[in-house]
Parts: sequence; C-alpha cells; structure tokens
Amino acid sequence: MKQYILFIGLSLVLMSGCKPGGTQTTDEKNLVLYAGRGKELVDGIIERFMKESGINVQIKYGKTAELALMLQQEGVNSPADIFWAQDAGSLGAVMKAGLLAELPQELTEAVAQTFRNPHHQWVALTGRARTLAYSLKRVSAADLPQSIFDLSNPKWKGKIAWSPDNASFQSFVTALRKTQGEEKARDWLLAMKANEPKAYANNAAIIEAIAAGEADLGLPNHYYLLSFTDKDPKYPVGQTVFKAGDAGNLVNVSGAGILKSGKNPEAAKAFLKFILSQAGQTYMANDEFEYPVTEGVKRHPNLMSMDELGKLKPSVDLNSLSDLEGTLTLLKVIGIL
Repeated sequence: MKQYILFIGLSLVLMSGCKPGGTQTTDEKNLVLYAGRGKELVDGIIERFMKESGINVQIKYGKTAELALMLQQEGVNSPADIFWAQDAGSLGAVMKAGLLAELPQELTEAVAQTFRNPHHQWVALTGRARTLAYSLKRVSAADLPQSIFDLSNPKWKGKIAWSPDNASFQSFVTALRKTQGEEKARDWLLAMKANEPKAYANNAAIIEAIAAGEADLGLPNHYYLLSFTDKDPKYPVGQTVFKAGDAGNLVNVSGAGILKSGKNPEAAKAFLKFILSQAGQTYMANDEFEYPVTEGVKRHPNLMSMDELGKLKPSVDLNSLSDLEGTLTLLKVIGIL
C-alpha cells in the first residue's frame, strides 16, 4: 500500500523510448534520462519531480548493462543528460569511459560516506542489498544455506532461481571476483551451472517463481519481496542473509551520473537534488522499500538499520566494481549468458 498521496489529478505522460540521435530540446525545462531501473519502481518519483519542478522528463528504459554499453557507443553524440543505473559497476564503467561530468559538492556530500564516489562523477540515490529468498512451505530455517558457496550443493539441484542478465547479479559476480579472485569466482559459476539453476528475466520473477513452486531458493535484491508482502502479509516467500561478510550479502546502490555531453545540465542537477531530498528519499524508502543514502530519513519498518547491514556485507569498495566487461565476458564464456 502506498503511503504517500503524490498529487490529486496528476495527469502526466512519460515519454519512453527516446531514441539515440533523435531531436532533443536544449532548454532547462527538458531532461533526457536513460534509466536502467524498473519502470514500476521509479515512475512515481519521476512523476512527482515533473510536477514539482515543471521539467519534462523523456525516459529511455532498458537493462542497466545494455544502457551503459550504449552510452559508450554513442559517446558525445548521445542524447542522454543523465544515466540512472541499477548498480555502481555500470556507473563505474561509464565513468571510466570519460563520459560523466564532475558533480557539485552539495550533491556528492549529501550521501553517507560509504556510498560516495571519490571521483565525484556519480552519486548514490538508494541502497540495495542482495538476499537469499526461499519458500516458506518447502525450506526449513535449519536447511538454509549459510554461504553463497553452499548453493552448489547437489541438494539444491534444479531448485534455485536467478537472473544472470540482471545488472545486480552481474555486480555481485564482479564483487565475487574482487573478493575471492577470478579462479574461485569462475569455479563457483561452473558449479552453479552444473546445479541447473533456473534463469528468470528479473528479480520480481524470481520471487514469483518461488511462490509458484518452480524453485525453492532465489537470489534477488531485498525490496522485491517486500513489495509482495506489503500487499499480502501471508505471501509464501521469506528472505534471509548469508553469514556475515559473505559475498552474497553485497550491499550495492542505484545511482546516477550526468553526461558531459548532456544539453540540460541544470535540469539534471535539479533531478538528482530532488531524489536526494528528504521527500525523495522518504518516498524511495517507504514506497519502494529501498535504503535511504542520506541521514535523517525514516526507513520502512521492514528494512534493517545501516549498522546491521554494515556488519553483514562483504568488504568490497563499490568503486572497484567497474569491470562490467570482464564479468560479462566470464558469464558468456561459461555459457550462463
């Protein structure tokens, strides 16, 4: 149930499918956004921004990794003003390509230190934790895996749901490579492939598959299950975390950067400032169940505290997850993508 009435009589139309190379208005009342986030997750906050700012947002939705590669191919000819990514790794890849502008200090210092980009070229907008989802009907608490590596146990053969072409999963693999080394990460992927996991298009589909009996375990982000249980407290899926420090507990961010080639930088800055405002962070935390990245925001009661997350997450710098190409290559070589 949504907790905030955005506006009565709201009748705004989002323009999706903005094509690269198309006509772009160059005044500060227009903004071209490449969004690697799910439409259902960010439509509400974008509508609110348009209503309050008077700025029209044209949106190109797509998978984060694909949009990151598209931006690199388009280069200075991209129509995009801003890139809202699902993970820090894709932002890092676009930054390494030299496409992102330096952000003003008021934006970069608005977020908690642990989520900051030291180069000031992208800013975290929400926090997102990887979890282990499981069937409340078919899996007992005593049987839950304690590590991501336990998922290769033959007892789970054919019973695991994952989404290998999802940016969050790919960032997790990059983190696994960084924390465990290339060989151990490759061995885990090979062992998982041999255990015949079921691939789904996205995180929501993973949750639905477990509820439908198609899988017993799954690897989604934390907020997807919360969106189901918020509507149905008896939804037959639970979620937990692995042991402290396990790579499966990666805490990532969604975040955004402003393109150097963008035509509307002031509108882009206004957008980021709005998402990081008290109202924007409260909406994302309570209506979309994501972790706020600024201080003083009341979290949804089903979200952990940042201290709890900090004790559970693996020790990995989000700014080191920019090797998207290396992860995609590995997944393709193994035959998972």
